[in-house]
Amino acid sequence: MSKRQIPSNLRFLIKKMEGYRKNVAMVVMNNNRQVLICRRKGTENWQFPQGGIDNNELLEEAMYRELYEEVGLKRFDVSIIGKTKHAIKYDIPSSIRSKVLGGKFKGQLQTWFLLKIKDDNYSINLNCHDFPEFDMFDWVSYWYPMTKIVEFKKEAYREALKELRHFI
Repeated sequence: MSKRQIPSNLRFLIKKMEGYRKNVAMVVMNNNRQVLICRRKGTENWQFPQGGIDNNELLEEAMYRELYEEVGLKRFDVSIIGKTKHAIKYDIPSSIRSKVLGGKFKGQLQTWFLLKIKDDNYSINLNCHDFPEFDMFDWVSYWYPMTKIVEFKKEAYREALKELRHFI
């Protein structure tokens, strides 16, 4: 389909999403209804596990890959409880854009998953990747991460948590 064949309202939407990295984010919940939050290595910034989607990679494949790379959880450790209906976007402030994601993107376009730990035979391992992103983790109440998230991500987190809470 050429650009001419794409309806103008869709051309606007496609243009609006250019420059955003496609990403998956995971809210992992334990059997005490607490969620996993991780601190980015060498910073005081906390976040949920998340990561980019490789070319030709399906959403769930990316989610399981990133979940293992970032926190050591495997497919059989979790159940998918829910997923956001659409991707949620956030902008990286222009003042730090050159330092984040190699300066290639103006923000991220995230599909969020709510995952539940299946049983207590799991372990969090922040060193499953050659370049670990996190140096600490904690299990906290569902809305607590909103007090720890960097400002520019807060609205995306609020939107995702609001939508995913209906699956609990």
